[in-house]
Amino acid sequence: MRWKTLLTICCLSWCLASQAEPRELQISVGDWPPYLSQELRHSGVIAHIISDLFAEEGYKVSFRFLPWPRAHSAAAAGKFDATGVWMHKGEREADFLFSAPLLDERFVFFHLKSQPFDWQGFDDLAGMTLGGGLEYSYGPDFDAFLAKGKVHMERVSSDQQNFEKLLKERVVLYPQEINVGYAALSRHFTPAERARVTHHPRPLLINRSYLMLPRNLEDSEDLLLRFNQRLQVFRDSGRYDRYFQDLQAGKYMLTEEEATQASAE
Repeated sequence: MRWKTLLTICCLSWCLASQAEPRELQISVGDWPPYLSQELRHSGVIAHIISDLFAEEGYKVSFRFLPWPRAHSAAAAGKFDATGVWMHKGEREADFLFSAPLLDERFVFFHLKSQPFDWQGFDDLAGMTLGGGLEYSYGPDFDAFLAKGKVHMERVSSDQQNFEKLLKERVVLYPQEINVGYAALSRHFTPAERARVTHHPRPLLINRSYLMLPRNLEDSEDLLLRFNQRLQVFRDSGRYDRYFQDLQAGKYMLTEEEATQASAE
């Protein structure tokens, strides 16, 4: 009887421990500071929001940073529970379910202060040389304009390369999401170099980005429902906005000690 009681207690303890341990979700992402980066606190503001949303639903999130094409293809194959963040494209619906909008991106044209620039429509850019990202879409309207050949876009693999070309006056404009652009300037350039760059206030594109969940995983629909409901709670309560207030206040930047520790790991 004593052994049966002890066994029962052990089984109950194991069950309670199992219930208390949150299920871990694996999410593939690409490097996109200040929204997603291993060099930022909480892996960036969007990673922080995703982690906290799922934590409220009883899940623990682990992010795997990969090149963007691999992050996409591995998630489509069901190797990850989700991938983020991505703009909506019709062809992606075959492989993924899309969350409610998670991020509103604001793309602008960066340019040198020494080269004043104004525009009202795409035709105002005719004859200019622009920087751009490899295989990067700037929305269907601007992509269609680029296809007409009225401007020349020199595409390279990083923001740093594009801003270097801008500073050397090898390109006139560089379209990029405003927070991403200024994060790259802060990360790679001196204060004197940063002071030479500004942006036009008219947005090139207001784009929404989403968390994508693989259609071939049976839990995806339930996770999507939980995520969307909790995201709406965050928005309604004002909690969602506070993450971006913290971003603007610089609270996602690592201290020198934290950065050294992160690089050592």
